[in-house]
Amino acid sequence: MLSTRALVAGYEERVVLDGLDLDLPAGAFTAIVGPNACGKSTLLRTLARLLKPRDGAVLLDGAALTELPTREVARRLAVLPQSPLVPEGVTVAELVARGRQPYQRWWHQWSTQDGVAVQEAMALADVESLADRSVDTLSGGQRQRVWIAMTLAQDTGILLLDEPTTFLDLPHQVEVLNLVHRLRSERGRTVVAVLHDLNQAARYADHLVAMRGGAVVAAGPPREILTADLVRDVFGLDCVVVPCPVSGAPLVLPAWPTSPS
Repeated sequence: MLSTRALVAGYEERVVLDGLDLDLPAGAFTAIVGPNACGKSTLLRTLARLLKPRDGAVLLDGAALTELPTREVARRLAVLPQSPLVPEGVTVAELVARGRQPYQRWWHQWSTQDGVAVQEAMALADVESLADRSVDTLSGGQRQRVWIAMTLAQDTGILLLDEPTTFLDLPHQVEVLNLVHRLRSERGRTVVAVLHDLNQAARYADHLVAMRGGAVVAAGPPREILTADLVRDVFGLDCVVVPCPVSGAPLVLPAWPTSPS
C-alpha cells in the first residue's frame, strides 16, 4: 500500500501540495488526472522519492518512505519519469539489464537469476526481438515498452509512470496502456500513472484520482466518480458523460460549440 499523510511538497519557495492525504489501492491501476500545473507530476515524483517532502510523509506499507534504505525502496518501487534519456549506443538488452542494479553488490555481480528476470521482462513487454537493437533506433512506442521492460526487470510490486503516453501517436498510446493493463491484471502489479487523456484513464484504470490546484478533488472507481459535474469542476469543461459502447467505462464528450446568435 502506498499512501500520503498531510503531505507538503513543492519547488524552492512554491508549495504545490499542501496537506494532501491519499490512499492508493494495492494491486490496482490508478490514474492521476487533472489540468496542467495541478500537481500531478509533483505528487508522482514525491511518491517515487525523487522529491523530498517538506512536511508530512509518503508511506510504503505504513513505513515512511524517506526512512527506508535506498536499495530496499528500489526493490519495492520502480519509477519511469517523463522523457528519460537513453545513453548513445545502448542496446535494448543492456538497458533492460540496468533494472537489476538494486540487486548488485561488489561481491555479488550478475547472476542466473538476473538473466532470467531480464528475459522475462523483455518477453512481457514484447521486446525480445529487439534485444540487440540500439535503443535510439526504435520508434516511440517500442522505446517506451523497453523502458517499461527495464522497470519490470527491477521486479518491484509497485510501478510509477509519469505521463507514459506523452508524445506517442494513438496506436502507440494504446500499445503502452495495454501493456500496463496486463501488468495489473496478469501480474498483480500496483500501477500508478499520470495520464492526460481522461477517456483513456477512465477506460484502463481501476482507480481514478482527480486533482486541481494541488489538491485531490475526487478519488475512486471511474464509473463512480467521473461525472459531468466533476469534469466541469476540475477542468472547467462543459461536457456529457456516457457509457463507452466498447468497454462500458465513462466516456467524456465535450459540449458542442454553439454559434453566436
